[in-house]
Amino acid sequence: MHLENTPRLDFKDVLIRPKRSTLTSRSEVDITREFKFLHSSKIYRGIPIIAANMDTTGTFEMARALERHQLSTALHKHYEKEAYVKYFSHLERKSAAFYSLGIGARDWEKFQAVMRALPAGAIEYVCIDVANGYTEAFVNFVKKVREAYPDLVIMAGNVVTGDMTEELILSGADIVKVGIGPGSVCTTRRMTGVGYPQLSAVIECADAAHGLGGRICSDGGCTVPGDIAKAYGGGADFIMLGGMLAGHDESGGETVEENGRAFKRFYGMSSRNAMEKYAGGVAQYRAAEGKCVLLPARGPVENTLQDILGGVRSACTYVGARRLKELTMRTTFVRVSMQTNDVFGQPQ
Repeated sequence: MHLENTPRLDFKDVLIRPKRSTLTSRSEVDITREFKFLHSSKIYRGIPIIAANMDTTGTFEMARALERHQLSTALHKHYEKEAYVKYFSHLERKSAAFYSLGIGARDWEKFQAVMRALPAGAIEYVCIDVANGYTEAFVNFVKKVREAYPDLVIMAGNVVTGDMTEELILSGADIVKVGIGPGSVCTTRRMTGVGYPQLSAVIECADAAHGLGGRICSDGGCTVPGDIAKAYGGGADFIMLGGMLAGHDESGGETVEENGRAFKRFYGMSSRNAMEKYAGGVAQYRAAEGKCVLLPARGPVENTLQDILGGVRSACTYVGARRLKELTMRTTFVRVSMQTNDVFGQPQ
């Protein structure tokens, strides 16, 4: 047993301190980014926000809506092969969609079948997604995909520590997905006791990734636009959103009515709902690590996108960042919560 006493922080534990600025309007802020990846020859241009690869958010409809604003979507992995082929064969901005897969044999076989059915270069971005990115099998799978498809931009995760971020990058990942347990419908922390405060995970993993020329994607924990600004301020290159994009017309999930009001189901992909839908139920050797909630139907995603992008632009004006790229360099976090003890055992 080992105990770490250094305080770790979530988004709610800090605020961004304002700084003198020469900006006169939010319209002056450029929140697009351009990234050159370590392993792939591809260059990304766009607003680095990605809809999560859940069947309630990672839909074709969401991808089309976000593409209009230069955002991206990690498509969920449960569409049929023919649906992927049809979508990617007409996709012009390749970074608008990530093909998502797990590390199982069926996922790999379907991915290869989709790739064979499409012309070369139709898919440029993939997301290799597992709940626990610390296994040897996961690392070996990332290596296998990199060897088989050297030109792909590979995002892989999830992890929360610098050492594993470095290993995944050295194994072929261009982007490491960071986050264990912070999602609004994820119960991993409650069910297993495992996790890491998200802001500290972003800061530590970003430092590790950037030292090698890699990138990170903060996945989970953002409930308001200010959390997105904090993630960027902490060093995140990309941010993945689930709950903030759920409940819209473009989202998946069953629509139900209660007391004359419309709601949409939103659930984690390790929840009982998802496993009953795609795996016939929860296997005897495991427990569900997600929950299902009803969200008020929120209409088209356009208004939510305006709030998100407007909040990020506004955060940049408060610290004088003319470009999103400058936000990290101009961010100073102020702690607003009290940790129980410091390394000397005294109250903070």
